Amino acid sequence: MERPRLKTALVARGHTQALRDGTVRPRTCDFVFEDVPAIIQAFRRMVRGGDFDVAELAITTYICARAHGKPFTAIPVFPMRAFHHGAILFHTGSGIRTPRDLEGRRVGVNRGYTVTTGVWARGILQHQYGVDLNSITWVLSGDEHVAEWRPPANVVTIEPGKRMEDMLASGEIPAAIGVHVDSPDVRTLIPHADAAGLDALRSRGLYPINHTVVVKDDVLCAHPGLARDLVEAFTAAKRLYVDRLDDPLLLRVKEIIGDPLPYGVEPNRKMLEAIVQYAGEQGIIRQSFDVNDLFVS
Repeated sequence: MERPRLKTALVARGHTQALRDGTVRPRTCDFVFEDVPAIIQAFRRMVRGGDFDVAELAITTYICARAHGKPFTAIPVFPMRAFHHGAILFHTGSGIRTPRDLEGRRVGVNRGYTVTTGVWARGILQHQYGVDLNSITWVLSGDEHVAEWRPPANVVTIEPGKRMEDMLASGEIPAAIGVHVDSPDVRTLIPHADAAGLDALRSRGLYPINHTVVVKDDVLCAHPGLARDLVEAFTAAKRLYVDRLDDPLLLRVKEIIGDPLPYGVEPNRKMLEAIVQYAGEQGIIRQSFDVNDLFVS
């Protein structure tokens, strides 16, 4: 039988490079990689048009897409993770000094409300700092990947012609999540952000997942065993990277949890249950998911 050639969108990172350059190949299929200028473009194309057989996808985009019946399923591979304590910025002239000072204010969110960085950052604000998220008006600079999704009442779109970065730099909005602003008047709200993220990993077991990998359901049905093959290939590629790891932050993660880039449901259960919980609390999904039902392996 001819090996299936799977149209694939995947960022080349240290732990996926061996897949991209062919050093590691799946046993039963071949990847046909499409270079996408920005991976978020592939997210949208996958959700709205099913343009890929295999695609990297933001985890909350995936959860939202599953809630709307999109015909693909994730394998328990997580090619991007990040700590998000440093994603919350504020203007020093806004009167904000602590996270709870955001209550009752307008806070920007880069791109869409369902963007994963925003979901994790709001979860940090709520669960670690006691912020009432419903008291805040969330101002978006873009739209959502899942076109059918509808926002909560306290989510609005930026005024036409305005840029989130300019609004924060000028103090027009007092704070924003996930933007990059070069201004002496803009600082990180949570100090020592990397240390705060590592502390959350030690105390709460949270090493936030940003992206997963999804496969079209019809491709999975046509090729039994494909999901397991893909997981094994991603794992082999990751092992090559971890064996020569030199990233300072990942080395610190490795000291805490061993495998700095864990795959599989069980090693990630706390993170997966947290992101599903946060998606429900923040109005991104109306029904919850058992994390086991989100993945095929």
